[in-house]
Amino acid sequence: MTEPLYEYQPKDVDQIVVRNFTFDFPEDLDPVWIPGNPVRSHLFNGFSLIMPYLEPYLIHSILRAREHITDPELLKDLAGFNRQEANHFKCHRKYNELLKANGYPELERLEKHMTKAYARLEKRSLRTQLAYSAGFESITNGFTHWLINKRVALFGGADRHVSSFWIMHMIEEGEHKTVAYDAYMACSGQYFARFLGVFHGSCHVMGLGFWGMCIALKKDKILYRLKTLFQIAKEIVNLCVEVGPFMFRALLPGFNPRKEADPQWMKDWIKGHATLPKDALIPLLDTSNPEMPVPF
Repeated sequence: MTEPLYEYQPKDVDQIVVRNFTFDFPEDLDPVWIPGNPVRSHLFNGFSLIMPYLEPYLIHSILRAREHITDPELLKDLAGFNRQEANHFKCHRKYNELLKANGYPELERLEKHMTKAYARLEKRSLRTQLAYSAGFESITNGFTHWLINKRVALFGGADRHVSSFWIMHMIEEGEHKTVAYDAYMACSGQYFARFLGVFHGSCHVMGLGFWGMCIALKKDKILYRLKTLFQIAKEIVNLCVEVGPFMFRALLPGFNPRKEADPQWMKDWIKGHATLPKDALIPLLDTSNPEMPVPF
């Protein structure tokens, strides 16, 4: 049963839209898809590697939560969340297979670890699972702002398919940014467990992503070069500067992701997408454009 103190609040978006989340990645895709920047390329590749394990876990925790939730609006959001996440992990799995086929079969070792890690997490209490999910989803909002607002600095000149793939993923993360939090508040709402979940979810996922990056850089035989170590430090600092404030605010007692306004570029993208014919392919970003405008 829904917690008696829980009260559903409107979202920033009218509805969570389930789109045709597919990208026609070339078979010969270069895993170093940001020219001259293997560190950033492999960092995002490392995050992609997690998604076919993380996102099914998020879906399963939401399915468990549904058994205790009665609010019709929240139940509708939970369904939209799960359908978006299902599309995400399927596309990430396709992309990850290309990474392994195109030079990095060693990444399978991390995949085996994640299979076991998320199987263990699914045995934890529902409160712990939802706190992990809400904790991680609180920082995806930071990634949404980072990737959209700094898209030119991050992806200028990069592969159009992969850049568009990541930006669209983050847009949909922004659309459902309230759902994991609402599920936790409706089923528990205890502050301390949510506080721990921010660290648990965020640090676990980011740690796995950096592990994947290091595996690939080691395969490239550049991991221990001074230039590479400097670039890794630079990426970590950028991530902390851009995402850290969102993580800090998520730790506060009065946190609610509704307080984080969506980027205007994201709102324009959503409006533009709504004009597309049904099942139309997602237009790719022009990564050579100095402004990288909305592709509609």
